[in-house]
Amino acid sequence: MEGQEGSQQPQLVLADKLFLLRQPDVPDIEKVRFKDDVFSFVKENDMVPLYETLVADSVLDMDRALLDSMRAKIDDELKKLDEKIADAEENLGESEVREAHLAKSLFFIRIGDKEKALEHLKLTESKTVAVGQKMDLDWFYNTLHHIDSLFEEGGDWERKNRLKVYEGLYCMSTRNFKKAAKLFLDSISTFTTYELFPYDTFIFYTVLTSIISLDRVSLKQKVVDAPEILTVIGKIQYLSEFLNSLYDCRYKSFFSAFAGLTEQIKLDRYLHPHFRYYMREVRTVVYSQFLESYKSVTIEAMAKAFGVTVDFIDLELSRFIAAGKLHCKIDKVAGVLETNRPDAKNALYQATIKQGDFLLNRIQKLSRVIDL
Repeated sequence: MEGQEGSQQPQLVLADKLFLLRQPDVPDIEKVRFKDDVFSFVKENDMVPLYETLVADSVLDMDRALLDSMRAKIDDELKKLDEKIADAEENLGESEVREAHLAKSLFFIRIGDKEKALEHLKLTESKTVAVGQKMDLDWFYNTLHHIDSLFEEGGDWERKNRLKVYEGLYCMSTRNFKKAAKLFLDSISTFTTYELFPYDTFIFYTVLTSIISLDRVSLKQKVVDAPEILTVIGKIQYLSEFLNSLYDCRYKSFFSAFAGLTEQIKLDRYLHPHFRYYMREVRTVVYSQFLESYKSVTIEAMAKAFGVTVDFIDLELSRFIAAGKLHCKIDKVAGVLETNRPDAKNALYQATIKQGDFLLNRIQKLSRVIDL
């Protein structure tokens, strides 16, 4: 069920290559290599459903003889698996029955038949008694909400720690970066989910999600000075400069590193759908941090700090201000940015007045009803 330490699940490696095959930014020479790797994997594992899909999408060429051969192998293997299940149900115990059903589930996973794999995994789970085994099966078909309920029944410490990474990846994939950062940071010292991705990739995700989720103090304590991150971050191009230049307020270096990371983020299978959103959030963080130090500052000074033109800063900030992301205003005539950060006490006072007015209105309406 679990990948060996340091070894990513082959199916996830395949998924990454299929994703890169469809990206226009990937060089053609690399696509040729990915295409050969995908074809070899499909052929080796008799992945008929995936092969037919890739042929329909013009990713692979149709080979009728190969298709017929793979179908024949699948039929033979399914016949053997059904015989083992029947024998286990008639002559053996519950454990053997479960293992026989699990073998059939894993076969459907191997050939890439998602619907039948899900159907048979649920059947296998119904014959599983141990909580830990149920959690393992749930990881296969990604029902995290159900795994959470299993925590109340038990489940060992290692599985619970591994679940944090799975759930963190799910949160990151659904744009819940704040929760993803929390789960990833909780798992730094206990990371064992090498079947999902290497540790370097895990640190890459942890840093990216933390930068747009944590305040400056927390970022320093949990990320910038974290020993586990320090041992790995230098291996990932641009990432160390990206993190440290933000914290050290070296904005020109930050933008340079940010540009270098852009391609890595865009070509990541999980981050790709959120590429534009993440780019906006990072810029919001860095602009807010810069403006936090000033009551007012010239646009020219800010442009110089970031190593960009005045027109670029003017256009950028106007969009973020209009979207309510930045608390400042632009005095175009004077060429000055004036910050108008909301005062916390004043905001609380205004909220109290608003709620008080609402309560008085309700009381007045109630009194009129009572008078009648």
